[in-house]
Amino acid sequence: MASNSQRPSKAERTASAREQAQSMRITQEAADKRKSLFIKLGVLVAVLAVIALIVGIVLQNNAGKVADSGAAPKGGNAAGGITLTSDTTVADTSGITVDVTKAGTRPTEAKPDAPRDAKVAAKGDPINILLYVDVNCVHCADFETQYADQIGNWLAAGDVQVEYRNVAYLDAGSPTNFSSRGANALACVADQAPASYLPFAKAMFAHYPQGEMKNAELAQLAKDNGADVADCINDGTFRSFVKFTDEASRVDAIAGTPSVFIQGKKWDSVAEPDFVGVVNAAIAANQ
Repeated sequence: MASNSQRPSKAERTASAREQAQSMRITQEAADKRKSLFIKLGVLVAVLAVIALIVGIVLQNNAGKVADSGAAPKGGNAAGGITLTSDTTVADTSGITVDVTKAGTRPTEAKPDAPRDAKVAAKGDPINILLYVDVNCVHCADFETQYADQIGNWLAAGDVQVEYRNVAYLDAGSPTNFSSRGANALACVADQAPASYLPFAKAMFAHYPQGEMKNAELAQLAKDNGADVADCINDGTFRSFVKFTDEASRVDAIAGTPSVFIQGKKWDSVAEPDFVGVVNAAIAANQ
């Protein structure tokens, strides 16, 4: 039997209980402080996330605010197109302005089955090819991959003139309005470095599998292809022109991209899949 001297006294038991209670209180206070800190950090993170979201929405909305009227680039026309007269030159146009509020009126001379100002070359002249493309369009990327070099060869030989109408149909699915920004970049290159238009366009469409590009990346890609147009790209100099091109294309019932017109007649890729053959036949017929 254990002796009474081995058992803690009442005072010792009371002190021990007091120490345990104090230890538990300290532990609980520490836990409460940690919980309070986590709650405060959670609230702070949530607030910062909301602020970031608001800032993002504001920036996106501001990025989408484009003036209704503005200048066309060199080579640009009143229908919203950019015409290449050779593989290194654009049409001799300048001083043209466009107004989106007037894009809803089709010219009276426009054919019902063709877009406005779809030109038909006179006998003996280079034939006209009109292309509607969107830089964020996979089918446009496929078309450019397959035919960009051939189009360049026709242009270099003086067999064709090619008008690009760069639309922004796919902006609705892009958080950065890449279709519009890419089209603006193309207009910048046409305006300041026409000889770089074709290689820049080819490089941009070749980039499609890698996703959308920021303005800095567009500017670098343009520079890599001989065009220093960073300011024009960052300023969105020709965004109004792009906006007009897009709206006019919708009014003209261009349903999708790429849409191709050869001498004013729409190319049916299903009925006539040999694009090169169709264009060569049109070239021969116009000589």
